[in-house]
Amino acid sequence: MLTPSAVAAGRLRISMPADFGRVLMEALTTRFSHSYPQLRLDVGLSDQPVELIREGFDAAIRVGHVDDTNLIAKPLGMLPMALVASPAYLASRGAPDTIASLSRHDHIRYLLRGRPFPISFANGERLVPQGVFDTDSGEAMRIAARNGLGIAQLLRASVMEDLAAGQLVSVLEKHPLPPVPVQVLHGFARAVPGRVSALFRFLDAEMPRWR
Repeated sequence: MLTPSAVAAGRLRISMPADFGRVLMEALTTRFSHSYPQLRLDVGLSDQPVELIREGFDAAIRVGHVDDTNLIAKPLGMLPMALVASPAYLASRGAPDTIASLSRHDHIRYLLRGRPFPISFANGERLVPQGVFDTDSGEAMRIAARNGLGIAQLLRASVMEDLAAGQLVSVLEKHPLPPVPVQVLHGFARAVPGRVSALFRFLDAEMPRWR
């Protein structure tokens, strides 16, 4: 019987969002690479969807709801979101204490197909804030928030280190945001190659660390 590392060999090409990739990269280049030494990793970091099969990717990790696709989606779980800002921004503008007061603040907004992504709360309320910095990159949002440009809605996993270091602060915690789904997309309808099965096992084991 072959061990997992024996069947996981060759080139594994993965696409993932840049901010999530930054969270995952330490584990990917230590625990995963050391467990599967016969794999060669090819990692694309982009918040924009890729043409997975046409561009030759084995799998794509996606955060949030995905459009209908002919690809196979393996759910990985749900991850919490957070509203964050720098201490300097909050010192100059004050911390919002209601959803209404949140609308009067400067916001760092994520653009999805050119439109700002709304802030949706677990209680069903929804806000499309005014932006001072718009981008299609979660990593750019994190940097802008750290540098005091405004309030950003980000994956909590992507800002855990910034929160622990005091470089960012959670705001409006009494109005929680709903968690978002994370899934890995692939096109192997029948037999999943060993290299991709190894990735699935790794992601299933890592997900609890980010909740």
